[in-house]
Amino acid sequence: MIDQVKFDEQGLVAIITQDAESKEVLMLAYANKEALEKTIETKEAHYYSRSRKELWHKGATSGHIQHINDIRYDCDGDAVLYIVQQEGAACHTGEYSCFYRSLSLEGGTLAQLQQVITNRKTTPKEGSYTNYLFDKGIDKILKKVGEECAESIIAAKNNDNSELSYEVADLLYHLTVLLTEQNMSWSDVMAQLQKRAK
Repeated sequence: MIDQVKFDEQGLVAIITQDAESKEVLMLAYANKEALEKTIETKEAHYYSRSRKELWHKGATSGHIQHINDIRYDCDGDAVLYIVQQEGAACHTGEYSCFYRSLSLEGGTLAQLQQVITNRKTTPKEGSYTNYLFDKGIDKILKKVGEECAESIIAAKNNDNSELSYEVADLLYHLTVLLTEQNMSWSDVMAQLQKRAK
């Protein structure tokens, strides 16, 4: 396989790393031939640090090891995909994915919210209300969606816009938890709305 990979003039190839279960893109890094060979040999992700100019075994110091499920390369051979089982967080910031921020203006806030909620699901934090909901399961999540919907109705009926915005925010949060639990995203909902707009 390595013979099919086209390394650039610095002897590097771009590596995209993806979670095997959630399909979330975790990070973008680079590998030289030695790093790619080490990854194949050990079945743990290795990269080449351009800043430190050295081989880098992901998780060697943090414990956030990436166990390789599969390695693929694109049609041109100039990009490689690591499909991994991630231990802990992939990003040095502590976020599960390096791509935890959105530039999107349409639905950007909801997309960012879902990224945080997905991170809580994959990397639980003690005392997290989101993790409490996931631990309790679908019935608890649905109960909370129903409660927040009723509270939004009451706020609107009382003509209290401040309370309404607060309750709708709670409703959207719990709906996002529900979508995440069902392995769906707001993009699925937006696709349905776009169909109706035609």
